[in-house]
Formats: sequence, structure tokens, C-alpha cells
Amino acid sequence: MNFKYCPTCGTPLIDAELSGRVRQCCPEPRCGHVFWDNPVPVVGAIVEHEGKIILAHNVAWPRVMFGLITGFLEKDESPDVGVVREVQEELGLNGQVKELVGLYPFARMNQIVMVYHVVTEPGEITLNEELDEYKALAPEDVRYWPSSTGWAVKDWLEARGHNPQEVDLPPQLRALMTEG
Repeated sequence: MNFKYCPTCGTPLIDAELSGRVRQCCPEPRCGHVFWDNPVPVVGAIVEHEGKIILAHNVAWPRVMFGLITGFLEKDESPDVGVVREVQEELGLNGQVKELVGLYPFARMNQIVMVYHVVTEPGEITLNEELDEYKALAPEDVRYWPSSTGWAVKDWLEARGHNPQEVDLPPQLRALMTEG
């Protein structure tokens, strides 16, 4: 991401080497703002609902893509609380964190995804406006995809004794998912 002006004082930014990398910096000595471009924290849920794993389709995605429930943390929110909130907002289900699956970089979006296994209470799934479809699959039928949350799915399934297979993606979609 590139900015033209300092968000603190409005001075035009310059590129400068800092901590071994070229960074956008404010040359104004009284300001000194540095754009570090740190990854954005995101939470993801491997949702287990009535013994099935829920994969959802976001309205903005290509038709063949289904994935985990994910979302951004709110200010002052812990990741375990945030992931349960996201499950409730996107699926209309109350849930409980069972375990942290792991942390996965999503370089294309400059995000770090904290993926949890969340088990929900029984009930009807109600999709919010971000989602238009979901699949409820037996764990052994879930396939992983070659990207951050897909690697989490693979890790989670393997930890449970499954031998997960990679989903078959069209070449252009595979290229989009695997570009860094």
C-alpha cells in the first residue's frame, strides 16, 4: 500500500531505508511518522455445527469458492471473543472456542489469520448479508485449499487422523489464491 501524504501532519512522504527495508516515512523532523505496513489481524473459524463442518460462500467471491467464517477484530476485542462474535454475526449461531488451530499468514491481503475450532449450539443457520450459501460437510469430506485458511483446515483435519485432499481449482483461481 502506498500513501502520498503523512496521515499525522500532511507532509509528502518519502521512501527511506529503515530497519533493513524501504518504508514510507515523513521527512518532517517534528513528526517522524513511519508507515510500517504491519499485517492486519483477522480471526477465522472452523465451525463445527451438529457434527458437520460449515463452509460458506461470500457474495464477493467466485461461485466455486467456499471458505471459513472470518472477520476483523474489533477494538479492544480478544481473538477468542472476536471469532465467536463473527460466527454469531455471519451464521446466527452461538458457539464456543474449543482450540486455537494456528496462525496463518495471508500475504496477498497483508493479514495474519488466527484460526480457531468453534463448536456451535444446535440451531438453524441464518446467513448475514455477506454470505449467500453454505455447505455442511462431514469432516472427512472437507477438502483444503492452497491459501492461509485452507492450510488451517488441512492442519485441523490431519490432527484428527484424516488424510485431507486438496480441492480441485481452475488454474486462474489457483493462481489468485497462491500469489503472495
